[in-house]
Amino acid sequence: MRLLALGFLAALCAAQPLQLHPENPRYFLFHGKPAALISSGEHYGAVLNAAFDYRRYLDTLAADGLNYTRIFTGSYVEVPGSFGIERNTLAPAGGSFVAPWPRSGGKFNLDAWNPAYFERLKDFIGEAGKRGIAVEVTLFCSTYGEPQWKASPFNPANNVNHINLADYKRLNTVENGGALRFQEKLTRKLVAELNAFDNITFELQNEPWADRPVFSGVINPYLRMPVRDAWPNAVELADAASVAWQTLVAGWIQSAESDLPKRHLIAQNICNFKHAVQSVIPGVSIVNFHYAFPEAAVWNLGLNKAIGYDETGFIGQAESAYRKQAWNFVLSGGGLFNHLDYSFSPGREDGTDVQATSPGGGSVALRKQFAVLSRTLRSLPFLSMRPDAGTAQCDGCVARCLSASGESYVFFVEGPSPARLRLDLPRGEYTAVWIDTQSGSQSPPARLSSQGKRVIVTSPAFDQDTALVVERRPKSPSRSPRP
Repeated sequence: MRLLALGFLAALCAAQPLQLHPENPRYFLFHGKPAALISSGEHYGAVLNAAFDYRRYLDTLAADGLNYTRIFTGSYVEVPGSFGIERNTLAPAGGSFVAPWPRSGGKFNLDAWNPAYFERLKDFIGEAGKRGIAVEVTLFCSTYGEPQWKASPFNPANNVNHINLADYKRLNTVENGGALRFQEKLTRKLVAELNAFDNITFELQNEPWADRPVFSGVINPYLRMPVRDAWPNAVELADAASVAWQTLVAGWIQSAESDLPKRHLIAQNICNFKHAVQSVIPGVSIVNFHYAFPEAAVWNLGLNKAIGYDETGFIGQAESAYRKQAWNFVLSGGGLFNHLDYSFSPGREDGTDVQATSPGGGSVALRKQFAVLSRTLRSLPFLSMRPDAGTAQCDGCVARCLSASGESYVFFVEGPSPARLRLDLPRGEYTAVWIDTQSGSQSPPARLSSQGKRVIVTSPAFDQDTALVVERRPKSPSRSPRP
């Protein structure tokens, strides 16, 4: 009977949509298994850009061992050259924009739907699910500037629906010249069309602070004005009008799902860098940051929600920069990491494009490095692990730790090679394995014995950073150490 009950529970969990894990809501329950979502994905145009072969793209993510991607819905679209991106999937060229709405006389009719769009959207979500990939459906986005506004379906010049809105910074507020009705219709339509899928979440709005910023603080307080209080040093939050509108969007999602079989997680994009969040919009389960510092995760563990690093980039081409971001954020308690990968473009859906002047990086090698992090985390009982600032001290280097004290530890070490760590381990016998964060190769297991005092370990040679897994040796001789 117990086996039958466990089998039924497993089947029930597998049938549920992606959700926060009931044992540790910093992580996810996905297809019946504990999960952290770690990826390196295209710039969000996979569905709305007809020139993009999304099956090839999803095959690439799956082959690289990654399990997450974001898409924009078509409520926002970019133009070629936006933000210096060379071959931007979010800027369809040559009439390749597949929008949720049909065109009438060259303009969108926001009162009607484009069947081809929803067919493509649902096929994308379904194909992602087959490959074990979760999809964040980002409903809306800030407009950023006049070039993006000129391309927006909500711009009165681009639709037949008599929206009375000249200032794009009011688009994602309640007072938006009549656009609100069409935003609600789109939200409810998307929620209804996607309700059957178990591999999606909904994000309310991408970077809401970009159009309506409220200054919250700075990263480096020692810079001179006016640089100190400006991007990229300023932490900016969305203003009250934006939050009120996002609250409406969250309500539309919940209302639409109230009569449907499944309930999906909702994400709120808070800010760039880091912020101690005091409250989130009702119904939100995922708290997303962009270009995040580890503190974004550590400071918000008490929310008992998943903390996401949902977009990175804009610091050049070097793989090491993004690899370090990923390890530091995940070992700080983050449950989601997504690198913005510019090596994906129309015609290069295998992620082999080289965009030398684009603002970020991406490559086959970098995705393999993210997969090393993902495999390492899955090899550990991560549901029971928490950020640990006290176990490791490092001479001339920096060590970050996630641990289940006395049982399992994973350390990420940055600095010169070799690294010498002093570990305060409870009394017992342990196994230590060093992991090459670039190749994934592992050192032979070494035995550590602690008498309740500091244990000294020295790493093999490494380039810039390395990782160490320490686990208590099993009490029963029938158990063997983790590989």
